Amino acid sequence: MIENNQAIALWNRCLAFIKDNVNATAFKTWFEPIVPLSYEDKGLTIGVPSPFFYEYLEEQYVGILRTAIYKEIGEGTELMYSILTDKTNHISVNIEGTKRSPAVTPKPIVGANKTPNPVQALAPQDLDPHLNPNYNFENFIKGSSNEFSRAVAETVAKNPARTFNPFFLYGPSGVGKTHLINAIGTRIKELYPEKRVLYVSAHLFQVQYTDSVRTNHFNDFISFYQTIDVLIIDDIQEFAGVTKTQNTFFHIFNHLHQNGKQLILTSDRAPIMLQGMEERLLTRFKWGLVAELEKPDVELRKNILRNKIRQDGLSIPEPVICYIAENVNESVRELEGIVNSLLAQSILFKREIDMDLTHRIVSKAVKCVEAKTLTVNDIIEKVCQHYQVDTSTIHTKTRKREVVQVRQVAMYLAKKHTETSSSKIGQMIGNKDHATVLHACKIIKDQVEVDKAFKQEISEIEASLNA
Repeated sequence: MIENNQAIALWNRCLAFIKDNVNATAFKTWFEPIVPLSYEDKGLTIGVPSPFFYEYLEEQYVGILRTAIYKEIGEGTELMYSILTDKTNHISVNIEGTKRSPAVTPKPIVGANKTPNPVQALAPQDLDPHLNPNYNFENFIKGSSNEFSRAVAETVAKNPARTFNPFFLYGPSGVGKTHLINAIGTRIKELYPEKRVLYVSAHLFQVQYTDSVRTNHFNDFISFYQTIDVLIIDDIQEFAGVTKTQNTFFHIFNHLHQNGKQLILTSDRAPIMLQGMEERLLTRFKWGLVAELEKPDVELRKNILRNKIRQDGLSIPEPVICYIAENVNESVRELEGIVNSLLAQSILFKREIDMDLTHRIVSKAVKCVEAKTLTVNDIIEKVCQHYQVDTSTIHTKTRKREVVQVRQVAMYLAKKHTETSSSKIGQMIGNKDHATVLHACKIIKDQVEVDKAFKQEISEIEASLNA
């Protein structure tokens, strides 16, 4: 068989490389028993004798396996395992190899809420970056809705602090922000192992700051963060309203930026829409590049599902995948939750995953969403009713002051009350670009803060949206 012969030849090349890089006992125990089965569509399938064998390989030798395969076969080659689960009946299951990065080794979390002590982490290898090695570029599924953000992220990872600094990534919950920023950190650790990389949630940063003040270790806290080469802060919107934390982060931000260190930040909304944040911080957030990570479109949702199914070694019919992708559109987490529910129901009731089971699972999951979903068109209609203008007017090119304001109010409310991307809102309201939408949001937000009558007007329109 050609596929099998090719797999044998390619695997033998990989074995030669591995043999030069592991001790003889490990090679004999963990690599000689592996059987190359096939190579097709840039995927190498190897047979292993047991689930334990597979788990040990993935835990201890994923780095050398991936290095060997990339070197001898090519970058991006997929590794698949065929795991013998029942020797008596010769039953095996196919599972995709994890794409966990060997550059990041998770360490047990001890005292996670304690302020890191810089004295205990002087060398880069002594600092736990708190990155998730399973979140990397290899398993971040690319689509039209995330293509730009991913391209920027890869650029930042290749040249930290020399391209977009800070890199501010925003989007609704569950679209992959945490995955993408972890991928940046992981790639940096692969390319620049000497750099001190740290991922921390805004909440944990705030806890650490409070704890440092309470225990008189504030100077240690500041000193530690000033030693970081790549600082990744997730969910920066949680700094809203906490002035002292913002002031502290402001000084850390300035120090790192001025010393050529990379800052990466995420938020559930654009800087211009952040409430309760100091203007001087908002200004700095926009110094580098602000990118939006949009909700996945149908095609991307299908690919995410296929990847999840392949990783879990499941067999789900294509019509089922299409149905889920077309009806579950809130987030990646929700898609993965549906697959997990289908798997659990299938095992529990010993039945195949078919369309009937899928209908029942999906209908329960999306029932609340279907009950009331506010759309951009709903907002356009209500805003135009309030200002007594025809909806077609805001799509014209007129620059009349009253029409411009109607457009801006519609954009502001659409951004505030829906999870539609700025670029999509712009297309739907006057065929404008995303920069125009963000500018409109700032204009309306500023006016609401200083004009009580206008604030009341906006509140009335918002009340009508929920009527």
